[in-house]
Amino acid sequence: MAKLICQRCKSVFDVPHGETCPRCDMKDPHVYPFQNSDDYLNREVPRVLEERKRSGLEGLVGGLECVIINTEPDKQRDTVDEFLRTTGLEVDEAFEDSRHRTVVLKTEESADFLVRARKGETNLFSQYNAFPKSNHLPNTRLETFVFHVHDIEKYISIQKSRGVRFMTDDILETDHYRFIQTLPMKSTGTSISVIQWKSEHGSYASQEAKSLDWAFEKPGAAHLSNIKGLDHTALRVRAKDRDATIIEFMELTNYTFDFAIYVKMFNSITNVARLSDETFAMVFTSGITAYTDDETSGPTETFIHNYGTRVHHLAFHTEQIETTYAALQDNGMKFLIELVGSPQEGLKQTFSEPSGNTLLVNEYIHRYGDFDGFFTKSNVTRLTEATKKQ
Repeated sequence: MAKLICQRCKSVFDVPHGETCPRCDMKDPHVYPFQNSDDYLNREVPRVLEERKRSGLEGLVGGLECVIINTEPDKQRDTVDEFLRTTGLEVDEAFEDSRHRTVVLKTEESADFLVRARKGETNLFSQYNAFPKSNHLPNTRLETFVFHVHDIEKYISIQKSRGVRFMTDDILETDHYRFIQTLPMKSTGTSISVIQWKSEHGSYASQEAKSLDWAFEKPGAAHLSNIKGLDHTALRVRAKDRDATIIEFMELTNYTFDFAIYVKMFNSITNVARLSDETFAMVFTSGITAYTDDETSGPTETFIHNYGTRVHHLAFHTEQIETTYAALQDNGMKFLIELVGSPQEGLKQTFSEPSGNTLLVNEYIHRYGDFDGFFTKSNVTRLTEATKKQ
């Protein structure tokens, strides 16, 4: 039986419900067949942009300041060592407080990485990890994207008026910053946070934090200096949640849906949201149609069936990508696919095998100087196919 989806609440239901949505009771809900296209987004994006201006949100939220990756406590140090071996990141500080142990990694012109482990605190994200290939790591995921904001009280007021719920009633305040975090988004299992620095970008440690006496060593391999900042991350979301997730992300930030690449042969859509051409991009990958079985649903929906909705990969801008790829292989890194693309096409990319510590894939990407795009369909198709190996 054909499925329909309500334009307002995105509830998916069978045709016989007629002209009333069974979830939100909207009369004449303007339903449309449940197969993803850009029609809904192209109608909704102008509305969201206008609403952002009207509410005062436009221009309030800036770029990505950091990502927070939570690990199992016994894998936290291994995770840090892995990032040191496979990226340009270096340890900036390591500390613990009553709730977490945290190691901060940084590199120039990049969002920071906070690799964290909880100390017995209730984990609101664990429900999103309970899937066949991820439930052995119940606390492990990239949980939070933290964006810069220049007026945190105004941001909170706007979002609360929209019904957004936060993890805390009050702003978390330290010597260096003010911070608040939304509850996990049901469609992604990740949350959005904002941070307002009190002065220049400083320490992430709170007043109560104590330094950890952990020693880390950054390998001196020359190829690691070729791996630069975080270019984009890719969140896997279910086909039925694709539109609503992108709109919600736009309503929580100042990002805008830019374009989508459809890979019909693998039932997959790569959707890109950007703040500007020069900054970190958020990528949402979903199916065109929903999961039915492993044989016919394609690698994107099958990944979600096995791992849940989560960040699939971290993409790092990479210079001298051929040399760097070869050196990473020589140092034991395994890949889902060889380098794809060419200078003539405008870019080269590859995917590593997923980390045993975080389940995250590293993407290494290089765009050549005269390339004015973001992705190419041929590369997206080949990379999507490679994820069947996970």
